[in-house]
Amino acid sequence: MKYLHLIWAALFRRKTRTILTLVSIIAAFLLFGMLDAVRTSFNQAGQSANGAERLQTGSKLSFIQTLPQALESQIAQVPGVKMVTYANWFGGAYQDPHNQVFSFAVEPNYIDLYPEIQVDPAERKAFDDTRTGILVGERLAKRFNWKVGDKIPLQSTIFPNRQGSKNWTFDIVGILHAKDKKSGGFFDQMLLLHWKYFDETTPFNRGTVGWYVTRVADVNQADRVAKAIDAISANSDHETRTQTEQAATANWMKQLADIGLIVGSIMGAVFFTLLLLSGNTMMQAVRERTSELAVLKTIGFSNHAVLGIVLAESVLLLLLGGVIGLGIASLIVPAVSAGSGGMLNLPIVGAGSWILGVVLMIAIGLLVGALPAIRAMRLNIVDALAGR
Repeated sequence: MKYLHLIWAALFRRKTRTILTLVSIIAAFLLFGMLDAVRTSFNQAGQSANGAERLQTGSKLSFIQTLPQALESQIAQVPGVKMVTYANWFGGAYQDPHNQVFSFAVEPNYIDLYPEIQVDPAERKAFDDTRTGILVGERLAKRFNWKVGDKIPLQSTIFPNRQGSKNWTFDIVGILHAKDKKSGGFFDQMLLLHWKYFDETTPFNRGTVGWYVTRVADVNQADRVAKAIDAISANSDHETRTQTEQAATANWMKQLADIGLIVGSIMGAVFFTLLLLSGNTMMQAVRERTSELAVLKTIGFSNHAVLGIVLAESVLLLLLGGVIGLGIASLIVPAVSAGSGGMLNLPIVGAGSWILGVVLMIAIGLLVGALPAIRAMRLNIVDALAGR
């Protein structure tokens, strides 16, 4: 610590270069903090279901595989199940294929399992009574200027009707409102249609459902209930996997792409670039101070002391930028999660991420500072002062 003033002065000898390098390090560790939160979120998704009010049951094989509708009555008889419903993905687009709409074919009691959703009682009754009726999210209605009473066309990206056309017509009978706009904003952007109408109209469904949603009576027994539901279809041609909604979403994503590989590849590229950038900064900094380092040796600094000063300068540079970057990530991640309207559920940048981050800062600092530090340690005083 007694050489801290020397290290600090050397670090900011070229302020512009140091600041630009710090900005790069901050950006790298900001990205590290956010991507590590994504990785942690996916890893946590497979943990215990206890504490979850709702469970989602889908095919164990793939999320595109459907399940028999007959499972509903069997799931309802499982001890601890309070209510059960089911849904199918519809995949609609409005006017243009790029105007994708989160649309689901659901059983009428689907809304009852989601107290986060508010629907006017009269509109709810109209939905129950109208075969072609749909409920649309508040933000979705504003996006396309829809209102109750409109008849709208939707083009399914997957399912044709019995005439072979993918163009479907629906009647808007109500608006979905999310009680909490921050955590339940996803509900404001989705569209619900009748599963029975969907099943009777498309020849590709034939009494099957995409997934079941179950409300449990005791959240502390959710794990037991999940295992009991999966036991119903064990060793059948439609084995199921019951998990929390967060875990189900994570598994859907994992089937589409290897999230861990993607995150690891991005971070590998970022840190490789950071190695080159910060290494170049340290090499230039030591080269410019060759005569100054020779003076330090002349007045009594040992070779190992010079080595330590240069390494400490490199590590300090990485620690300054890295801590600031992770600190910003700690503030941004909760804000991103809250602003997603419930679509993202990212954990905070916890102690594990901080420990891993600090280890990376020190390791990268030692790595990029090693070569210039060794050169400084081996510096010949006469040659350095002579400018050779």
